Amino acid sequence: MTHCRIMSSNSSPPADSDDHRQAYATALRLLARREHSVQELYHKLKGRQCPADVADEVVAALVAEGALSDRRFAEGYVQSRFERGFGPLRIRAELRERGIGEALAEQALVEYEGEWTASAWHQRHKRFGDEAPADFNQRVKQMRFQQRGFGHEQIRTTFKNEPE
Repeated sequence: MTHCRIMSSNSSPPADSDDHRQAYATALRLLARREHSVQELYHKLKGRQCPADVADEVVAALVAEGALSDRRFAEGYVQSRFERGFGPLRIRAELRERGIGEALAEQALVEYEGEWTASAWHQRHKRFGDEAPADFNQRVKQMRFQQRGFGHEQIRTTFKNEPE
């Protein structure tokens, strides 16, 4: 029988086997550090040599208990990435990589709907100052910086004196 590599815990597991107890304790420790998506947690458990069926059962139990939520993860992830200056296109792609569906990603992104242009403007001005680019090459360099996930219109707006 394959065991997950973890330290012992007094948490109540979803089943009585050692694998379940260990996987459950590992999952709780991971969730205590930060939110995870269902996909992330499943892959982390599998990476610790937990059998797939055990990882599935533990993840399902944590979702049922409310300890694991893709919605909560998506909302926290969007807030964190927004605060670090990333745009909606990049955040959406990163959520997709973490197993968050398009509808759930859109729900999490909609909270910042009116703030993306101002965020793009702030990021450009924080990096390059208030001066307009001196020449075409400088403008291209500054526009490339905006590959942080902002849309074309948001990037274009960053070259105005104030955000719209």
